Amino acid sequence: MDTTQLLKGVLDLAVLAVVADEDGYGYDVLRRLRSGGLADVGDASVYGTLRRLYSNGALTSYVVPSDEGPHRKYYGITPTGRDQLKRQSDDWTHFSTTVTTLLTSQGARS
Repeated sequence: MDTTQLLKGVLDLAVLAVVADEDGYGYDVLRRLRSGGLADVGDASVYGTLRRLYSNGALTSYVVPSDEGPHRKYYGITPTGRDQLKRQSDDWTHFSTTVTTLLTSQGARS
């Protein structure tokens, strides 16, 4: 199954979930998404999502100097972002439960 379109639909939710407990810089967020199982997520998609969520007020950002290279721009979740995370988590749970139920019912008939 090509998961590209599925990933596109849930990337905001996944990024918000990743930074909900711990702030992260772009590459760190990308690494956490990939290690969490979203191996096919693209760099440009994640950086674009971070910028969009920041522009919409769901994320805050701050710069931290780094001894290993350029300064890193960290992102953290805002109260607006937490509201969005809760809403989208509920939507995802409802949607995935519905599809799972349909698939289970179909499997029971086969």
